[in-house]
Amino acid sequence: MRSIRFLPFLALTVFLGACATIGPEPDPDATFGHRVDGDDTEGRTTIVIAPAAEDVEYRFFEASYESVTIRPDLVTPANSAAGVPVEVLIKGAFPDACSELHEVQQQRAGNLVLVTLTMRRPQGSVCASVLRPYRYYLDLNGRFAPGAYSLRLNDDTHAFVVREATGS
Repeated sequence: MRSIRFLPFLALTVFLGACATIGPEPDPDATFGHRVDGDDTEGRTTIVIAPAAEDVEYRFFEASYESVTIRPDLVTPANSAAGVPVEVLIKGAFPDACSELHEVQQQRAGNLVLVTLTMRRPQGSVCASVLRPYRYYLDLNGRFAPGAYSLRLNDDTHAFVVREATGS
């Protein structure tokens, strides 16, 4: 008889436990360490910066991009004093069939990180005018202690926070 009274309670517990896990999935692009190789569901190709051909003359210009997602690693008590790595997911589109990322330069002054991302295009080339969506993963130099920071990427500033460890 006791087990019969317990069954409704057990069923309710299982039901509520299942409801607690239902909800929006976290955005994997906002998760530290998440990488997509090749093409993603948005039609973006993950790229790496390759060396320029030595026998080609290029025009260089600031890379255009559409969005920036700054992804600090989780701060835990073990790494709170040393700081954590931070990575940046940059999504953009090349303006034609010939343009590609050329280089990234980083400087850091306290809580300000300056990043210059440039593209290159062969001089005198006739290139098809077609947008080519890309995604680029950038690991910021150094480690970041909990606090507020600013990332200046080309001409735009993006704020981010490395949060204190919570819990035990």
